[in-house]
Amino acid sequence: METPNGTIIFTTIGRTHYGFDVFSLHIASAVERRLTDGVSVNFNAQFADANGNDVVFVSERAGSARIYRTRPGDSKLEQLPGAPESFFHDRPLVTQNNRLYFISAHEKPDRHFKNWSALYTVELNGEVKEVTRVTPSDTADFSPAVSQSGDFLAVATYGSRTWGGEFHDINTDIAVFRASEPETRVVICERGGWPTWSGDSTVFFHHQADDGWWSIFRVDIPENFHESPDFPIVPIRVTPSGLHCFTPAAFHDGKRIAVATRRLGVKHRHIEIFDLEHKTFQPVTELINPSFHHYNPFVSADSEFLGYHRFRGESTHESIVPNLESIVSPIKTLRLIRINGSFPSPSPDGDLIALNSDFDINGGIKVVKSDGSKRWTLIKDRTAFYNSWSPTERHVIYASLGPIFQPAGIAVQIARIKFDPSDLTVDKEELPCDVKILTLEKTGNNAFPSCSPDGKSIVFRSGRSGHKNLYILDAVNGESDGGSIRRLTEGPWIDTMPNWSPKGDLIGFSSNRHNPENTAAFGAYVVRPDGSGLRRIQIAGPEGSEEAARERVNHVSFNKDGDWLVFTANLCGITAEPVTMPNQFQPYGDLYVVKLDGTGLRRLTWNGYEDGTPTWHTVDELDLSQLSLDGQDGDKLEGQFEEPLWISCDI
Repeated sequence: METPNGTIIFTTIGRTHYGFDVFSLHIASAVERRLTDGVSVNFNAQFADANGNDVVFVSERAGSARIYRTRPGDSKLEQLPGAPESFFHDRPLVTQNNRLYFISAHEKPDRHFKNWSALYTVELNGEVKEVTRVTPSDTADFSPAVSQSGDFLAVATYGSRTWGGEFHDINTDIAVFRASEPETRVVICERGGWPTWSGDSTVFFHHQADDGWWSIFRVDIPENFHESPDFPIVPIRVTPSGLHCFTPAAFHDGKRIAVATRRLGVKHRHIEIFDLEHKTFQPVTELINPSFHHYNPFVSADSEFLGYHRFRGESTHESIVPNLESIVSPIKTLRLIRINGSFPSPSPDGDLIALNSDFDINGGIKVVKSDGSKRWTLIKDRTAFYNSWSPTERHVIYASLGPIFQPAGIAVQIARIKFDPSDLTVDKEELPCDVKILTLEKTGNNAFPSCSPDGKSIVFRSGRSGHKNLYILDAVNGESDGGSIRRLTEGPWIDTMPNWSPKGDLIGFSSNRHNPENTAAFGAYVVRPDGSGLRRIQIAGPEGSEEAARERVNHVSFNKDGDWLVFTANLCGITAEPVTMPNQFQPYGDLYVVKLDGTGLRRLTWNGYEDGTPTWHTVDELDLSQLSLDGQDGDKLEGQFEEPLWISCDI
């Protein structure tokens, strides 16, 4: 199969600031200890021994999510066998007989908009560690839990249903089954997630109650449930209204559960222990770390230790967010780099990258060296987004100045930003620059500039007509200084995020022109700079098909030869339960590449986050060996990220 070459730079929303480590707390003494080593992000752990010393967890230290195990007295982590071809592993757990279960998302379903996540297992004691799929084919599973004996499992599952497009409260059901009979399943609750077993007979899980509060429910399972699938299933609400409770972890004594909570007036997610008999909460993490979010509790077999993951704090190994980070690519000829920022744009000779570090008044534009070793502030105290480096001028960058993602009439301007390359010295932090506004006042929302290969023109999206369409503008003089402007597309729809091909023959963009009433679905389009040859690139399915109608394709960018596109899309659904994570903003989050004729579609990224704003680097053979955490500057790691904004206590 033909594959693209080069390097793709992109962002992952929030991920660079997580700084997660796994911690445990001795419940009786309230003494907290860190179980992971402060490298990368480490999360979603379970105890793997009886005394709370040994944990299995997920870490992204190798450029993708893999499974590791800590052992008491051994400073070296053990990487456990996962699916060799997988770039996403999640929710590992080890049974008493040393069998590992985990989620992976490496097997492609038979159609788009089906979730890839499924449950797998491997025997750790065997000489040949063969990974076996537990989830039936054509089924998607999340968040496995194993009973105390190891004989029973529970999962949050879509079954064989296609993903419905939701990305907040996903429509998974809770199913239970014998480990020896994974295809004989009983659904014990619809619209539930994150199951946990107490002993072998009770399953707890979270579910949004009718009154709007996320709460913990339980179902008591008879021993022979698989033989009598018609046993009465009555989910019983366990936690009260007035607060959100999710991601439960049951104690095997049957008397308590640990839960993550969101309370009215409390800004952070915390872990509490709920007494099932007395219906009372015992606060845990708020007493020791009131200003950190705590996620996804787990308990030891002896019920003495409680675990979770949180921001590690600032005094550990990795205290700096690197400017650039190498990510494992599924295509050997293609390299992936995550940046600490958004909307990257490389300089003509490839030694620099422009980016936006934030979208507030303090965001502005940063310029970073392509090895990550130095970063400068080019423009500050102004909200800026979407950068386009002039292909012919080392000292000129185009950007949008104004608020991002606003209606057509909100004022946003296209700016030509010019600086002196001789100011790019190690001793400087800020670069003096001249800012020339290219668009006229009172012309609405002008954004997403992309420069032509000859440096003479800018294509951008404008809302000046009342609709967001594409225009081409004089790149030097603009429309305010005698330059020319002409309309490229026209219609009562949204044409946005244009990208000029390096050969100059095409402009790629996203649009909902195939269904203007739906502002949540966009396709990938190309058009010639003279307005001719406009066509949609068929990715998910042929024009008019259900699959084509569901596409949400954004941030299209050409490779150097102009025959491949990279973009973000929603084609593979959700990979992990969103309620278990910090905020993610969009119902899409993976990167893909496709040829201009719609063939050769390949998925590039797998995780529970939102990956976005990809672009091809101007240098094909970028040397990634220089990307080291110790050799880069960057932001101080402060653990600043949002909890899911859609979880509100104002009910």
